[in-house]
Amino acid sequence: MKRRAEIRRRKRNRAAMFCISLVVLFLLCILLWQGELLESELARYQEQEQVLTKKLEEEKARTKEIDGQKEYMQTDEYVEEAARDRLGLVKDNEIIFKESEGK
Repeated sequence: MKRRAEIRRRKRNRAAMFCISLVVLFLLCILLWQGELLESELARYQEQEQVLTKKLEEEKARTKEIDGQKEYMQTDEYVEEAARDRLGLVKDNEIIFKESEGK
């Protein structure tokens, strides 16, 4: 009798260990799969970061260019140039030569 009970108990222990092993193996597979997904997502985010960093540098350069242009536009030289080009104004004692359209 004791021998049969011992055999049954061992079989139950083996079945329980087998089930626990399957659950652990299943969880391990899920963790590995999730790890792969996270790595691919990380790579995608790193690429996006590089693109955004490049855009940021371009915008900083553009901002510098605009600031330089803004400073130039506040000078007397720019005002004079704009008056000549847009309004056709000239300085005193200055003669303008225009090409005739007939040639």
